[in-house]
Amino acid sequence: MHAPPEEPLTEAEAREDEFVTAMPPLAILCVCTGNVCRSPAAERLLASALGPSVSVSSAGTHALIGQPFSPPMDRLVQEGGADPAGFKARLLTASLLQQADLVLGMTREHRAAAVDLVPATVRRSFTLLEYARLLPQIDPDLLPAGWPAERARASLPLAAAQRRRAGASDDDVADPYRRAETAYALAFAEIKQAVTSIAAVLNG
Repeated sequence: MHAPPEEPLTEAEAREDEFVTAMPPLAILCVCTGNVCRSPAAERLLASALGPSVSVSSAGTHALIGQPFSPPMDRLVQEGGADPAGFKARLLTASLLQQADLVLGMTREHRAAAVDLVPATVRRSFTLLEYARLLPQIDPDLLPAGWPAERARASLPLAAAQRRRAGASDDDVADPYRRAETAYALAFAEIKQAVTSIAAVLNG
């Protein structure tokens, strides 16, 4: 028997194949402490929101290595439309930072830890809330029309310049680990809102 003919690719699938073969995805690394709550939530939400032109991962400065999502955050991530399955916590290393095009700490302390470990990341490291706050301040005409990865790469020096002008702000997501369900809900809501703001700009 002959195999049935394959369905033709949709326009979106064809563009996805074109991107994947044209260049490697932009690597985003999310960083928190234990790598079981905040940074994996940001990882899975960003991956879901931005699509195949980015590769999103996470790590912890004091990771609970090999552990899955904390159960309350697991539920929130599923309810938020992303998939927490298969996640395992890992330790932040210099190698992971060197491979990342964009580093997003959950707090200023996490960003500082990344920069201390690999000083060359200073211009491509932000907190998640900071990057979400600075992106909409960039003139849209300065970002290329195209994939989220292309727009994200172009945004990095522009966001860093905005940071110098805007100054410091309280851009931390509080750690909900082993706290009440309300703490998890608040942390997740902040992460989800930040991801929504980032996706709105990078998806064009």
